[in-house]
Parts: sequence; C-alpha cells; structure tokens
Amino acid sequence: MSRIEEAIKKAAAERSGTDAGSVRFERPELQVKTKSIKAHIRDLLNVPPIKVDNLMLATVREEKTAAVEAYNKLRSAVVALTKGDSFLNTLMVTSTVSAEGKTMTALNLSISLAKQYDHTVLLVDTDLRRPSIHKYLDLQPEVGLVNCLRDNLPLEDALIKTGIGKLVVLPAGEIIEDPVDMLSSDRLKTIVAELKQRYPDRYVVFDTPPALPFADAGILANIVDATLFVVREGKANSAEIQTTLETFKQHHLLGVVYNDAHTFFKTDSYAYY
Repeated sequence: MSRIEEAIKKAAAERSGTDAGSVRFERPELQVKTKSIKAHIRDLLNVPPIKVDNLMLATVREEKTAAVEAYNKLRSAVVALTKGDSFLNTLMVTSTVSAEGKTMTALNLSISLAKQYDHTVLLVDTDLRRPSIHKYLDLQPEVGLVNCLRDNLPLEDALIKTGIGKLVVLPAGEIIEDPVDMLSSDRLKTIVAELKQRYPDRYVVFDTPPALPFADAGILANIVDATLFVVREGKANSAEIQTTLETFKQHHLLGVVYNDAHTFFKTDSYAYY
C-alpha cells in the first residue's frame, strides 16, 4: 500500500472512530471529506528543501548570477525543443569523455525546470559506474535504480523528494562495475516507459556515463526521447567529439551545451579573459 493510500485510510479511520485496518473503501467519499484527503496528500508531497552547499549547483540559490541565467536560457531552449505535437519528456544528458560537466548540467537544468514551472522533474542517475548525483545533493540513499532493475524494487520505494521546487531524484543506489547487461535489460525499458507514463506532462532527466569510453549512453539513447550533449572546452578533441556526435545523430539530438568556455575581450587599452 502506498503512503498516500495509508494517509487516506488513516483520515477515514480518525473520522469514523474505527481502527485504520478495518476501514472499507468501496465508497471512500462517504467516509472522509475531500478536503481531508487533499490535505493529507499535500502534507506528503510538501517536504522541506534539503540543504545544498555545493557552489556548482547555482540554480539552488536565489541569486541571479551569470551561471543561473545561462542555465535558465538552457531551460528555455530545452522546453522549446521538446514541446510540440509529441512531448519529448524523457531526456538524457551525456558527453564525450569524463569531467565535461554533464552531471552538473543535468542537475542545474533539472533544478531550473523544477523551480520555474513548479512541475515535478525526475532526475535519474543512470551513471551506475560512478554515480554522483546523491553526493552533490548530500543524500545518503539506501536503495536506487540498481535495486529497481536487479531486485524488482517498486519505483516509489526508491524516489527521493528534495523539496527543491518539485525536484524528485532516483539515485543509482550502488556502484556497478559493468552495467551494460543491466542497462540493456527489458526491465529498464519497462521502467523508462513507466516513468514516461507517470510523468506525461513533466520532464524525466537521465544522467549517463560519458559516451566515448562506455556503451551505456548509446544504449539509453535508444530508449529515451531525446539527448542533450555536453562539450567542455579543453577536454575532448574535435575528432573525438565528431565521432561521438555521429552516433547520437541517429537519435533525437537536441543540441550541444558548450561548457566552461573562455572568451577573450579586447579594447584599445585592455584585454580580458
């Protein structure tokens, strides 16, 4: 039984003076007022925001910095590119090599979406080799996606409400050295389909390992609606980027986020980076 059902059952028991285990729900509208049901559901969904100290998560804070504005522009671009005749609401974020900022991009984009539109945004850590979303959010999950895939754990038992807007996180759960078989399983396809149906008008964002050294991102690209690619200046070379992008052009590639770019400005008397 879900927590929402338990809350409804408890409310009915309190009003009728009976034990919660004996309440019948053939006609729940006769046993508990709608206002009480909505109040209990609201109490379950509204959680205090977690404390996040990582300075790289700029969108958590309320200051209007250049970084926040950049992520908000990215949010607007993603919304424009994914909302059409068919809503592309399952979106994965990847890169060519490691340390290009794909996880930071996935986190800040998800937070920006969750705060601006006040809709549930589910961020899924599918980097099972080096999961890190829980670390950036200072979470200590006991279970996660691995348990849902391997042990058939129900999704609702692994979801974490952050209280940051309507951001919900599905952590990896544990490290898997070679997750290819797990990510190629029918179970993952079922989970992604379930998430898409559960959040039909909301975004589900997947963080993946880098695409050049591992097959994981390419596998997931066959399941989700669209891909957002992150390129960090000074990391992968142009040949590596071109090779990797050719793979994702076969799928719905939304575009490239050029991360950590350095721009040179020059005037008559001064030069600035």
